[in-house]
Amino acid sequence: MSLNESKKRSIIIQYGSNEKDSGKSEVQIAFLTAQINYLQNHFLIHKKDHSSRRGLLKMVSKRRKLLNYLKNNNSTRYNKIIELLLLRR
Repeated sequence: MSLNESKKRSIIIQYGSNEKDSGKSEVQIAFLTAQINYLQNHFLIHKKDHSSRRGLLKMVSKRRKLLNYLKNNNSTRYNKIIELLLLRR
């Protein structure tokens, strides 16, 4: 499931600097987190959906890379996004 337009817009407004700022690292991490949370709930019902599980692992890996980038370049933004999204680190 991809995020619908209203959900994407609310994420961009909440984590971006303006409503067209969808390329910012924080916004991309928030998009991936929303999709990961949806898929985690999906797997409670569909335990044998291995192709979606592979996609989930790719998303988790991409989010990890973005978080590492943010941690190396701007630790205050990194700490803020970790706190807002309630991610474990």
